[in-house]
Amino acid sequence: MARAGAVVYHRSMPQPARFSCALITGASSGLGEQFALQLAPRVDKLVLVARREPLLQQLAERIRALHPEVEVLVQAADLTDSGDRDDLVENLILQRCQPDLLVNNAGLGDYGEFVSSDWVKLRSMLCLNIEALTHLTHAMLPAMLSSRRAAIVNVSSLASLLPLPDLAVYAATKAYVTSFSEALRIELRDHHIPVLAVCPGPVKTEFGEVARRHGEAREMPGHHCFYVPKQQVVAEALTALDQNRARVYPGLKTAAAALLIAALPIVAIRLVMSLRPRKC
Repeated sequence: MARAGAVVYHRSMPQPARFSCALITGASSGLGEQFALQLAPRVDKLVLVARREPLLQQLAERIRALHPEVEVLVQAADLTDSGDRDDLVENLILQRCQPDLLVNNAGLGDYGEFVSSDWVKLRSMLCLNIEALTHLTHAMLPAMLSSRRAAIVNVSSLASLLPLPDLAVYAATKAYVTSFSEALRIELRDHHIPVLAVCPGPVKTEFGEVARRHGEAREMPGHHCFYVPKQQVVAEALTALDQNRARVYPGLKTAAAALLIAALPIVAIRLVMSLRPRKC
């Protein structure tokens, strides 16, 4: 009998793809941590990247205990800093561990009206959500072209489909991620390198805490019935990757919401967004 929460593969389901080396950004917690844990049985080497090195080391030790055959490397880096990104790329080349699976998971949000936002935080969000993702993809892709098997997973959001008041810049950055993923997938089709955009709805991670502004306790508005466990988000993302899908909305309610949004004209979306609970 399969253990609770396990993904059961039937004959009709594709077998999980294996990779030589997977690089995961934002790996210290949340979805990044889950990607590391769930990919460990499917890779020979993991490269964990985030700012908080102690948390990365703890995760690395946990994975080594569960999967002693997997080599785990920790690379502490602030991906909003172009110098740190250059150092990361150089270190990977020196250590001969250029990835054939890139998981661009690191992201940052900001909840509140644009006019009262802090520019330093907005700039960091733009750098992380857009610039870092694009830079790392550009740096890793040439080596992927010569790999036997390669893939790119970009963590976007259901918010990428919507103009979200009080999350205006965040939603716009995720719209970039989804659009970029779709276009890159077409470019790489002849190279047999799939690109997957993972578009979750609300997930219980540190994201909400970081997105809230200093001194504010109120959570971002959202229906709790839409929350999907981070374990399920990653499991559905990896299944979608095995199925060579272009996009996945983890959770039945999130997927249904995406279908509804796609069917609505922009006039209706504007009306719905104007009625959405706003930050006071």
